[in-house]
Amino acid sequence: MAEHIGFVGLGRMGGPMAKNLARNQMSLVLYDISDVRMDDVAGVGGRKAGSVAELAAETDIVVTMLPGPPEVEAVLCGAEGVLGNLKKGGLVLDMSTVLPQTTDALADACAEAGAEFVDAPVGRLASHAEKGESLFMVGATDAGFARVKPLLEAMGTTIHRCGGPGAGTRTKLVNNFLAITSCMMNAEAMALSQAFGLDLPTTLDVIHGTTATNGQLKINYATKVFRDDTVPGFAIDLAHKDLSLILDSANREQVPLPIVAAARESLSQARAGGWGGKDFSALCDFWCERAGVKKARLDD
Repeated sequence: MAEHIGFVGLGRMGGPMAKNLARNQMSLVLYDISDVRMDDVAGVGGRKAGSVAELAAETDIVVTMLPGPPEVEAVLCGAEGVLGNLKKGGLVLDMSTVLPQTTDALADACAEAGAEFVDAPVGRLASHAEKGESLFMVGATDAGFARVKPLLEAMGTTIHRCGGPGAGTRTKLVNNFLAITSCMMNAEAMALSQAFGLDLPTTLDVIHGTTATNGQLKINYATKVFRDDTVPGFAIDLAHKDLSLILDSANREQVPLPIVAAARESLSQARAGGWGGKDFSALCDFWCERAGVKKARLDD
């Protein structure tokens, strides 16, 4: 029998992923604090719930895609949250980026409530989520992985089983360490290239032909900021949040991360300047502006 799916959190990433579940004819119940977001997804498929508690009571698997630890904890463990209302034998699939200790605590709370827990944070960009091409880093038991695999296949193209519960979250923090710090380095390098008066396409051809290249520069910059598009697929505010999670986690493990610390403070400067709501590739524009040089752009 097909399982009934609840999806909580229909933002820039969650909305497209929920739509892909609906397109795959999955039984879907939706909840978000924004009626507009719920209406948007419901236009493709699914029924809107009036509350998290209502959604949980009607579903077998609850998917959460939320901004950070406080939101996930409130939705799952609050007085009117998922775990107090989920069907017996239910499963929670959290795709948010949170602290390892948050994931571990949620896994314990699910076990106490008689529910399975899977963490499967998302890789790649919002544009990939829209096309059903997301990458998932999964922490799960064998039974939990078997239950969520059809959902992940409907929402993405690449699924990595990273280990037991908690392994997905920890892998995501390592991944985002590199993704966000690479984005920061690209921004400064592009500002320098513009100050030198270099031709951008030629400079990129050189970089992409050496070990200096990276996915942020080759994929994200090429489709976002270099095309004058800074609408957030992954906002600077969220990048700053993720670096804070990484530093907090590293401090707990007594692992020094000076590069991450420097990158977070650079992001703090951008946020203080009102850039927090822009795509994190817009750091390129921020540093070009700070340097007093023209923005790096590719012609069509």
